[in-house]
Amino acid sequence: MGAMFEKIATEYKKSIKSFDTEEHLDLAFFRPVGFAWAIFFRKIKATPNLVTILSIFIGMAGGACFYFPNIYINIAGILLMVWAGLYDCADGMLARLTGQKSELGRFLDGIAGDFWFLAIYLAIVLRSNHFIGFFHEHLWILWVVMAGAAICHSAQAAIADRYRQMHLLIQKGLGGSELDSFAVLKKRYDSLSWKTNFWKKLYLYLYSNYTHLQERLSPRMEQLYKVWGEKYPDFTLPEKLRTEFRQMSFPFCKWENFMTFNWRAIFLYITVLIGYPWVYLLIELSIFNIVLICVIISHERMCGKMITILKEKS
Repeated sequence: MGAMFEKIATEYKKSIKSFDTEEHLDLAFFRPVGFAWAIFFRKIKATPNLVTILSIFIGMAGGACFYFPNIYINIAGILLMVWAGLYDCADGMLARLTGQKSELGRFLDGIAGDFWFLAIYLAIVLRSNHFIGFFHEHLWILWVVMAGAAICHSAQAAIADRYRQMHLLIQKGLGGSELDSFAVLKKRYDSLSWKTNFWKKLYLYLYSNYTHLQERLSPRMEQLYKVWGEKYPDFTLPEKLRTEFRQMSFPFCKWENFMTFNWRAIFLYITVLIGYPWVYLLIELSIFNIVLICVIISHERMCGKMITILKEKS
C-alpha cells in the first residue's frame, strides 16, 4: 500500500509544472482532482488535445448559462465552468505524464479560455441588454465595454503566461519552460504554404501573433532572454545565479497567478449570482488592469537588474 501511495505521489509531482507557479486554489482543488482525471484519461488512452477540446465545449456551455437571470441555471453554469477548469488542468497533467507535450497542445490549451470567455462575454452583454432597462435603451454601451475587456483580458493572460514561463526557465531550464520566440515561429510560418499546409499555417499565424503580443508587452524581458542566451547558450544557469534569480522572480508569481483563471472566475461567479454580471466587465477593466500595469513595471525592472548581473559575469 505504501509503495502504491509513493508511486501516486511521484506521478503527481511529475504532472505539476512547478509548485512555484501554481495558484493556491489550484493546489488545493483543481490540481488534485485534475490529476485523477488525467489518470482516468491515460487509462482510456485519450490524448491531451482531446481533453482540451472537451474543456472548450464544456466551458462554452457553462458560459452560455450566464445569459439566464435564473440562479439555478447560473449555478449549473458555474458547475460546468468548474468541470471545464478541471479538464483544463487534466490536459497539461496528462501531457506531462505521457510525454505527449506539443506546441499545438500548448496553443490549444491557451485558447481554450478564450472560447470560454467569448461565451461568457456574449452571455453577459445579451442578458444585460435584454433584461436591464438602461442597457436595453443604450445597447452599444456594453458592446464597447466588452470589446475593451476582451482586449485587456488578452494582454493580462499573455503577460501572466510569459512571465510564468520565464520563471520556469530560471527554475528548470529549457526542459521545464515553454517560452517561444516570435522570430522562430514567424520563420516557420513563412516557410509554409497556405495551399498545402493550411491548418498548420493558420495555427502558426495565430500562435506567432500571440507570442508577438507577449514580446511587445515585455521588452526588457526579451532583452534579458537575448543576453542570457549569449552568456549561457543552453540557458542553464550556475546554481548560485539560478537561486538568486529564482528568489528575485518568485514574489511576482502570485500576481501573475492573479491574472489567470481562478480569480477571474471568483469575481465572475459573485457578480452573476448577485444579478449584476455586467459589473464583471468593469472589474476586468479596472482591478485586473491595475495589477497588469504594476506587474509589468515591477517585472521589467527586475529583468533590468538581471541583465546587469549577467553582464557583470562576462
